[in-house]
Amino acid sequence: MTVNGAPRELVAPARELLLDTLRERLGLTGAKRSCEVQVCGTCTVLVDGEPVSSCTYLTCDADGREVLTIEGFSESPEFAEFERAFTERAALQCGFCTPGFLLTLKALRDAGELRNREDVISGLDGSVCRCTGYKSIVKAAEALVSAPDAARAER
Repeated sequence: MTVNGAPRELVAPARELLLDTLRERLGLTGAKRSCEVQVCGTCTVLVDGEPVSSCTYLTCDADGREVLTIEGFSESPEFAEFERAFTERAALQCGFCTPGFLLTLKALRDAGELRNREDVISGLDGSVCRCTGYKSIVKAAEALVSAPDAARAER
């Protein structure tokens, strides 16, 4: 598989979870273990551009695929826009869930499925934050909805 743009070869037991591979073998600790049943979003990573719950996704299923973690996303030029939106709107507190939110929003926007407030709310269903109450997260995500259009208009 390719992880954050770098080819990685490893032998993993058939039942090893992608979350464990990323955290324990590759030292990529941005994805967190929390619910372990695909309902909280803290373990979200992108596999071939799609958000997956790495707490239930087998490493062997990532064979030949592109995996993007928050560590890889944070190195991209695009990340600054997401970081700014969340920071300016105080859309994070403890930060435990933030990587999952950011990667989910990236996937939605990349797929053209982040067009308005309704898209934000439905797209983030399944991502849980116990600190912020969601209003600030929704506002930050809404800033990401309009940002690409504004950037194009300035050119």
